[in-house]
Amino acid sequence: MLKTATIFRLAKIMAVGSVALMAALTAVGNITDYYTNYHFVEHVLKMDTVFKDSNVHYRHIDNPLLYHVFYIGIILGETLMAYCCTRGCLQMIKNFKGNAAAFHAAKNWAVAGITIGLLIWFVGFEVVGGEWFAMWQSNTWNGLGSAERIVSFLLPALIFLHMKEED
Repeated sequence: MLKTATIFRLAKIMAVGSVALMAALTAVGNITDYYTNYHFVEHVLKMDTVFKDSNVHYRHIDNPLLYHVFYIGIILGETLMAYCCTRGCLQMIKNFKGNAAAFHAAKNWAVAGITIGLLIWFVGFEVVGGEWFAMWQSNTWNGLGSAERIVSFLLPALIFLHMKEED
């Protein structure tokens, strides 16, 4: 019979591995199908589908170079997130049978990766995109639902991951 500590360690490894896979697939998708989500970023920054009578149109960006900069920044963030979570997952596997302190210390890369994900999807999409660029006003170019879905997994995963280990 598996001990509770073993089950929790396996669950943490699977959670981090799942986040790593999601980040990697997202980055690969954005790289191999660049212009699909590039247009999303473009329209959010242009603010061309927010309410016509909104008083925040002055915030729009009308510079194609900046659309690419923002989008490439997102892709780099996703790639870094995938790397950190993969490395964290591998470190956790390596220290799976170690003592509690060693396993807990092995989670640092995973914590960094999940934190990067929170920066991308909460700060980037929900705060900057949703609030500053009023993405919530758009029926067409609104990624808040997707961002919320991702954040609603990342934050509990980070909390679960950070729980102290027992020997």
